[in-house]
Amino acid sequence: MSNIPRILVIDDEPQIRRLLDVTLGSQQYRVLQAENGREGLRRAETDRPDLIILDLGLPDADGKDILRQLRSWTDRPVLILSVRNSEDDIVGCLDAGADDYLVKPFRTEELLARVRAAMRHRQAAHESPLITLAGIEINTDTREVKKQGSVLKLTAIEYSLLMLFVRNAGRVLTHRYILEQVWGPSFTDETQYTRVYVGSLRKKIEDNPAHPRILLTESGIGYRFAGE
Repeated sequence: MSNIPRILVIDDEPQIRRLLDVTLGSQQYRVLQAENGREGLRRAETDRPDLIILDLGLPDADGKDILRQLRSWTDRPVLILSVRNSEDDIVGCLDAGADDYLVKPFRTEELLARVRAAMRHRQAAHESPLITLAGIEINTDTREVKKQGSVLKLTAIEYSLLMLFVRNAGRVLTHRYILEQVWGPSFTDETQYTRVYVGSLRKKIEDNPAHPRILLTESGIGYRFAGE
């Protein structure tokens, strides 16, 4: 039983908790439940789940506040599941440390894909020096990058961008987060940097940069590395 990944669902809607219990349980996840923020924080601390699914509209607290409290002590993946679909809400949660954001109503297959991606992200924290993802091979010791056996000539910025995306594969990264991680805190408003350099990186890693299949744009938010 200890090897079964545990997912904590913090949501005040009984029907959502039941749906997630059945959906995730069918994929060999063990589902833990909390119907409000206080209970969710308590269960997160005592049960130490592998992933947390968090609603924003909780009866006793705003989910963003719960997210901030979680991020003060744990790095476990947090997937936001909410009816709120404004760019401000999505970007705000991602910048506050959420690993992903899914809007209700949701498709179960998309939810499962997001959960798998978040799990992979956590498991990759201590990866070997050789990474292979979406047909791209990266040797983190030598900083050599290959696609279909051919070496790609990346600039230092392009390599840093690629590594940031690969280490967060499947996760939406906001413009602000990318700028802070690659260029530094003083560049968080320079969104043209991400557009220019992502475009340059796409020309080297995508088969058809005009119709990217690996490095996807999340309109108004940022980018997602979608390669399996």
